Amino acid sequence: IEDEMILAAIQQIEERHLDCAGYRKVTDILNSDTSKIEEYNFNFDFPINIKRVRRIMHEHGIKADIRQPRRNRVKEQQQYLEDNLLHRQFNPNHPNKVWVTDTTELTYGRGNKVRLHVVLDLYGNYALSHYVSPTETAKDAIKVFELAKQRTGVLAPLIHTDRGSAYTSREFSNYLCQNQCVHSMSAPGTPADNAVIERWWCDFKHMWMAHHPAPQTLDQLLKLVSAGVTYFNNVEISGKRNNLTAVDYYNGEIA
Repeated sequence: IEDEMILAAIQQIEERHLDCAGYRKVTDILNSDTSKIEEYNFNFDFPINIKRVRRIMHEHGIKADIRQPRRNRVKEQQQYLEDNLLHRQFNPNHPNKVWVTDTTELTYGRGNKVRLHVVLDLYGNYALSHYVSPTETAKDAIKVFELAKQRTGVLAPLIHTDRGSAYTSREFSNYLCQNQCVHSMSAPGTPADNAVIERWWCDFKHMWMAHHPAPQTLDQLLKLVSAGVTYFNNVEISGKRNNLTAVDYYNGEIA
């Protein structure tokens, strides 16, 4: 009965506002003193929640006829091109020139989820650091870079990421600026712009995780991840690295 009364009131409001009142404005009017407004013949003596108004409007197809902001997609695409400074040049000629990073989801036990962060040096695809966190935040993204910095002493001058919320945050941007790093970003929905680490994830999950018993505890997962990173750094060889492991290829140039 209350919903029917609210619906009738919503229809009055929309008629008076030429079908241009959104659910926020409608809720404000319903909860205001309407006794002074002659066009309305309702006056509720109970508060009406905005979610209730939105539900009733949705159920009856009542939608505000307002102008939607136009997006300049040409300008956005140009901005994405300008932001991608790496330009899919995945073969630097020296270590610590370009680092890439990303996160992926891992599970353990009965559906428990965590995020695995990895920083790769594009010179030989050497995993400089990894970090497991409950969620993907700017602090977690910074943490894995701090671990990489402990190994090398400095960050690479060019850091490439996707457009995840952790990487587009002000906190992460300030961190890179403080370390004199230039931030390159992939275009939205374009994993090929960060293809190296996407391939690394694929190999890590299908060559390593899938060939070991599923971890049942967080401790088991952490040990499995650590062993997997060690495998891809110290055991796996690649023709692109002259059949060397990632660590031998990386350290050979450092030496």
